Amino acid sequence: MTDISTPNGTSRKRKEISDEGFEPAVKRLKIHDPEEPTYTPEPEPQLESEEEEEVNIPTKRQEAPPEGFDDLYLDTINRGVLDFDFEKLCSVSLSIINVYACLVCGKYYQGRGPKSHAYFHALEVGHHVYINMQTQKVYVLPEGYEVKNKSLDDIKFVSDPRYTKEQVMALDREAKTAWTLGGKEYTPGFVGMNNIKDNDYFNVVVQALSHVPPLRNYFMLSDFSTKPELPKRLSILIRKIWNPRAFKSHVSPHELLQEISLKSNKKFTLTAQSDPVDFLSWFLNNLHLSLGGSKSKPGSSIIQQIFQGKLKVESQAITAKADAGDRLRFEEAAEVTTTINRFLMLTLDLPSAPLFQDELERNIIPQIPLTSILSKYDGLKSQEHLNQRKRYRLLHPLPPYLLFHVKRFSQNKFVQERNPTIVTFDARNLDMAPYVEPNPQFAQPGEPICGEEDVEGAG
Repeated sequence: MTDISTPNGTSRKRKEISDEGFEPAVKRLKIHDPEEPTYTPEPEPQLESEEEEEVNIPTKRQEAPPEGFDDLYLDTINRGVLDFDFEKLCSVSLSIINVYACLVCGKYYQGRGPKSHAYFHALEVGHHVYINMQTQKVYVLPEGYEVKNKSLDDIKFVSDPRYTKEQVMALDREAKTAWTLGGKEYTPGFVGMNNIKDNDYFNVVVQALSHVPPLRNYFMLSDFSTKPELPKRLSILIRKIWNPRAFKSHVSPHELLQEISLKSNKKFTLTAQSDPVDFLSWFLNNLHLSLGGSKSKPGSSIIQQIFQGKLKVESQAITAKADAGDRLRFEEAAEVTTTINRFLMLTLDLPSAPLFQDELERNIIPQIPLTSILSKYDGLKSQEHLNQRKRYRLLHPLPPYLLFHVKRFSQNKFVQERNPTIVTFDARNLDMAPYVEPNPQFAQPGEPICGEEDVEGAG
């Protein structure tokens, strides 16, 4: 290139050099020509995706309390508001799965994960201590670590009392006195049961069954984690009735009543009265089946082993015929039919109440000894039922525990009448021998009964 001077004093060679350096810049401009647009990712969406990735990253929860802070938040626990007798339902979702109880306010919440109701309750209200109602483990939320502190053992025991065999065996040997949180004295096993509305028929049955030693011991010591809800909830209630470390001197049967209402299709509820005998019959039979008992095999559950006995029933037909004078005559059939029935409780009939009043114009309330109404089962006195005459006799051996049902109510055309007759009995010296068939090993089953009148007449 020649050095040609210009009016500006700049050589042409320098100009060519500047042109050569300008050509690549033109080419770069052509690459980004508007006719061929290129799309570059905007910075804002990239920031949003980065934020989403950060949210989806699982954060590792705290597994243990900070060093030196093992009792953090434990001072917020309020034992006075804790009531574990009600059904374990989440107060928000009404779910029965994975339920926790807040030890500060006593309410039930589901779960303890970052999106659970218990987690949000801890953040919103500031209640941090929760107990799992199934495992009895205590956790601090929202951190999520388990608290292993001996000071919480009393809460765990009240929530789900557990006993050793030695402790259960000592219940009948010595009467213990216990005290509630408020300093009230009570005796374990003899505590009140809440009458929520009209469930007193249920309370009397459970109170009676909880004082049958073999049945009580079975439900206090056995593991019902794999059993149906009915025996499982009865076990919890009986263990709470005999709790020597209870926070209060009464228990609520709400949890068991909810299961009974569900299983009986609302035949027995806490809002309507029912006959205790009807409920007891239903309850024992359903407990028998829930514990694996058979409908055809006797003694296949603890219920039948304790309460089931055998009864011999002799039936004789009565026929009505007209004689020559067109008078109606009743004749007994020569054949006597004998059947063996099994029972869980015996029904005792009361004599009719008197119709007249005494000299003070007050109704007379009669009294009758238990042995008199038990004579129905002595095998000698017969009772007429429609066109049959029947006799009853208990068979050897008797069950370990007898359930007597004194039949007080009878239905007429208008109303249901109640018989006020008082039944007197000796609680410790009841002799059932006169009403039981002799032991077949020592006497023949058909051997006649030898009573006091027969002995005196023989002399």
